[in-house]
Amino acid sequence: MLEKSKEDVIELLESIARLLELKGENVFKIRAYTNAVRTLETFSGDFNALVEEKRLGEVGGIGSALEEKVTTFATTGHLPYFEALKAEFPSTLFDLFELQGLGPKKIKALWEELEITTVEGLEAACKDGRVASLKGFGAKTAANILTSIEARKQYAGSFRLGDIAADAEIMLDQIKELPEVLQASLAGSYRRRKEVVHDLDFLVSTRQPAAVSAFFVQHALVETVLAHGATKSSVRLKTGIQADLRVVAPEEYPSALNYFTGSKEHNIALRSRALARGWTLNEYRLGPDEKAKSTPDPIPPIQTEADLYRALGLDYIEPELREDRGEIAAAAEHRLPHLVQLENLRGTFHNHTTASDGRSTLEEMAEAAQELGLEYLGISDHSVSSFQAHGLDASRLLEQVARIRELNAGFGPDFRLFAGVECDILKDGSLDYPDEVLAQLDYVVASVHASFTQPQAEMTARLIKAMTNPHVTMLGHMTGRLLLSRDAYALDIPAVIEAAAATGTIIELNASPRRLDMDWRWWPLAKEKGVLCSINPDAHHVSHLQFLWNGIGAARKGWLTAADVVNTLPLGKIERVLSDKRGRA
Repeated sequence: MLEKSKEDVIELLESIARLLELKGENVFKIRAYTNAVRTLETFSGDFNALVEEKRLGEVGGIGSALEEKVTTFATTGHLPYFEALKAEFPSTLFDLFELQGLGPKKIKALWEELEITTVEGLEAACKDGRVASLKGFGAKTAANILTSIEARKQYAGSFRLGDIAADAEIMLDQIKELPEVLQASLAGSYRRRKEVVHDLDFLVSTRQPAAVSAFFVQHALVETVLAHGATKSSVRLKTGIQADLRVVAPEEYPSALNYFTGSKEHNIALRSRALARGWTLNEYRLGPDEKAKSTPDPIPPIQTEADLYRALGLDYIEPELREDRGEIAAAAEHRLPHLVQLENLRGTFHNHTTASDGRSTLEEMAEAAQELGLEYLGISDHSVSSFQAHGLDASRLLEQVARIRELNAGFGPDFRLFAGVECDILKDGSLDYPDEVLAQLDYVVASVHASFTQPQAEMTARLIKAMTNPHVTMLGHMTGRLLLSRDAYALDIPAVIEAAAATGTIIELNASPRRLDMDWRWWPLAKEKGVLCSINPDAHHVSHLQFLWNGIGAARKGWLTAADVVNTLPLGKIERVLSDKRGRA
């Protein structure tokens, strides 16, 4: 079994290319690594078998020297060449790569000409004018760097949910397998499926806390042990996030799970309901309030969280809804929605292939969708104005449409590819293709990919104008935000939702862990206005179809049911929805 995956190898080769550029190596040597990256990104064969059988050289673009390095790294987990190369540079220099807009060439200039090796040093040089005076930089570049540095400070200690979910679930599954464990769960903001989390909270019910705590601090994903006790332990994982373990007795588990899930405001509301009944609710139990002035109501047995809510006169509230945004009143009045679930999804839209900037072919994406049990998959490669993403001109787009029609002829009645495009909304609200081209597609995802700094009124008018086009089926990543990286552009979101309702435009819930856009806080309004949601992974690789998990969490936080999500519809019904807007025109 290999120590490193193909994705790990790609990351290594990209890092070597950056270091070689910093070092000033010749362009051909650097290009060998970048070409290898592109080759591996689009390679769809059995990477592990090639490495184990020492046949990696059969892949075009990987010579014997690179094959040896990749094999060493993949089989041992280490590459002495890379470690030696890194040692030639100050370790803090690599922090500069985390700043948006700084690549190897600019970092090389900052290091060599201004002797800048830290983010703090760069910040000082931006403020005192040294960066602005550097050739190839200027005042605007210095200002942009300062903005990136401020964003880095703001987001320190924050992690995107989708980026840390795999490690969290691995640890939880392995904790559950321990013979000493009776019940276990992740709590906190992770369980509530917040898009950004600051730590992980593990809660375990057991009669043997020391054994569970010892397993936790010794886990392979742990980098540093911060505290270790019989019932409370804290570690820092290799991803950088802090993980805390709390071990409780079985009878304490329902109250503890509820308390540590939160949110704080939700918990306060529950405690108020308990006090009104002459009880007290804390992290350990629901019990009689010794300060109560009247005889408290008898407390029913509490075996589960559902029992706890029932005792407080409430229907069970799903963790995603526990944000004190009306869920208490809805639970008391039996108005809680039956939230959408992952298994409700029948297909999805907004997926890319190697035709633009994807890393899997059209055929590979179709095969992966069928393996997941999906009934349909929408293909929406970038349009021509997204030149950085190798956008398709009209001719290439229509060639792809023809290929999709050919593939559909061989799929049979249980699966279908939909031919679409992610069409740029240009600065004036017009679209990247004429109507006669768009009319030949099954659907259109309209998105903004440039000119993010327009004033709110202009940006809002831009999106609304795009939605009036009868060929636009849905808005993609509506606010343009990149979590922990780029704020949403200025936009009157209620006005856009109103326009979507008026024009019959679907709004995407982009399930990429970097986006989760439109934000879950706006979905109740969209639902109220009758706007449908499409949960889309924005997949650029077959593995990205798994991003649908992220989208379901955000949809549930937004109070959405299966009826509110268009891609829960089966084949036969989804075609009618996609053509509905054109029928209005």
